Amino acid sequence: MNMIHDQNAIRQELNLRARAMIPALQKRSTQANTDLTLPDKSVQEMQDAGLFKVFQPKRFGGYEMNPHAFFDIQSSLAEGCMSTGWVYGVIAVHAFQLSLFDDQAQQDVWADDPSALVSSSYQPVGKVTPVDGGFRLSGHWSFSSGSEHCTWVLLGAMIFDENGGPPDMRTYLLPKSDYKIARNWDTFGLRGTGSHDIIVDDVFVPEYRTHKAADGFACANPGNAVNTAPLYQIPWAQIFARAVASSAIGACQGALNAFLEISAKRISSNTGQKTIDDPDAQQAVANAMMSIDEMKLVLYRNMDKLVADVNNGSLTSVEERIKFRLDSAVVVEKAIKVVESFQSLLGGRGVFNGSPIVQYFLDVHAARGHVANEPTRYRNNQGAIYLGHDNKDFFI
Repeated sequence: MNMIHDQNAIRQELNLRARAMIPALQKRSTQANTDLTLPDKSVQEMQDAGLFKVFQPKRFGGYEMNPHAFFDIQSSLAEGCMSTGWVYGVIAVHAFQLSLFDDQAQQDVWADDPSALVSSSYQPVGKVTPVDGGFRLSGHWSFSSGSEHCTWVLLGAMIFDENGGPPDMRTYLLPKSDYKIARNWDTFGLRGTGSHDIIVDDVFVPEYRTHKAADGFACANPGNAVNTAPLYQIPWAQIFARAVASSAIGACQGALNAFLEISAKRISSNTGQKTIDDPDAQQAVANAMMSIDEMKLVLYRNMDKLVADVNNGSLTSVEERIKFRLDSAVVVEKAIKVVESFQSLLGGRGVFNGSPIVQYFLDVHAARGHVANEPTRYRNNQGAIYLGHDNKDFFI
């Protein structure tokens, strides 16, 4: 791809490239759902378009972009296929976290292959044994989206304090030679994400290939010594949480587009009324447009605040980070309401798998299953701190 140097021009150009993929992604959606993984061609087209470089450091050929560029791309891809938007989000965002690791870990992944991709499963289910120079790691992790297209993985595990202190939660970086993929992803939605299991059997992970959750919370990461751009001072959790929510915004837009196309020709077989004349359809379209606008505005507002704070040399307050965390968690909840409103208006025809709304309907419901998109605990935490309790969420 041609190199682009102006940040605004990069953002616009990369999003145009993502949007140009929408028709092809729509056509490949059925294949992705059948194969339980994204087509290689879709991943290669994202690579060729430079989409995975958004958060990658410039010293490895990346763009170090404002987060808006990342979320623009993710939402655009999800318009065509939410599974693609989801996988893009959770793979491309790992370039951000990898940039927080010790420089040697970054060199291990990108020095010889700047296009290397990394999947993850942050469930803290690994068994860790500290040894000289690092750790022995074993375990079985679920939900590693896009893992078949990646050559590295990030895995969560805790080191427990023998004296009863708080556990040391870390992310462990492993090359493909150190793990196996158990191909067992078979779900009703987001089938194309290929979120298969990862199995690790007693492998050595050097200390430098780990990232402490406490460092991410404090924005005091080893990688900040070499990646000095303000971007990498943004709290890691604020970026990641949005990476598993924002594809739902694109899915809402895709469902709206499909409903508008259907409505242009549809006449109810029960009433004989044109859908374009149905007040309920008019309400659903207007509400969807407002919801999409609201979700985007809140996302961009929050990211603007995070960026402004690091540019000013300050750290966003815990109270604001808690609020932003909840703002992210409710996105899928809102998206479900949007897509369900269209699904319910399609009548009997809406239950067929060939309906263009059905896949968005299934995918947004599947996205609700991610712990980051279950807002109850985040509502409780935000309400509790304003009622005088201590914060209980440190992945903010």
